[in-house]
Amino acid sequence: MARKFTEEKLVIASHNKGKVSELAEMMKPYHVKVISATKLNLDEPEENGITFIENAVIKAVAAVKASGMPALADDSGLAVHALDGKPGIHTARWAGADKNFPMAMKLVEDKLKGKKDRTAHFVCAIALAWPDGHVETFEGKVYGEMTWPMTGDKGFGFDPVFIPKGHTITFGEMNPKIKHEISHRAQAINMLVKACF
Repeated sequence: MARKFTEEKLVIASHNKGKVSELAEMMKPYHVKVISATKLNLDEPEENGITFIENAVIKAVAAVKASGMPALADDSGLAVHALDGKPGIHTARWAGADKNFPMAMKLVEDKLKGKKDRTAHFVCAIALAWPDGHVETFEGKVYGEMTWPMTGDKGFGFDPVFIPKGHTITFGEMNPKIKHEISHRAQAINMLVKACF
């Protein structure tokens, strides 16, 4: 059985503003004071895991050690089926040091040229870590397909080129409230909430 979260504060172990605000919004109903890694000036650890779960754990544990508070980390990315699951755990790296996602989206589109299969899925792995070393992990996925050109200015990352299954618009065009109900991150958070809150 998963451990229940009873603390009042939680560090979001991310320097990605979009991710932090999405996670903070999802945690609102549980009356937990959320603090970002950026506000605490925490260093970003080297993500050298080979799975999304491993990288989420690395980030959560590093934030716990640096802050002394429980921490929530997510590692998420896009797996394009015709590209053998790439960019996968290297999704953010495809955008380079300056996080140039328009360039990364164009790179994916270029690699898909001539391929019929445009299916893909987003993965979100969540790790919740406590100062005593206990960690809980959860993983959500949402399936859909790649589209081009980029459409929509909501969301972040690859959202403007991904249409979730059962929808006709990209995550980048979608009302954030609707996205939060169906996204990979929402699924992982829902699992976390059911288990730990």
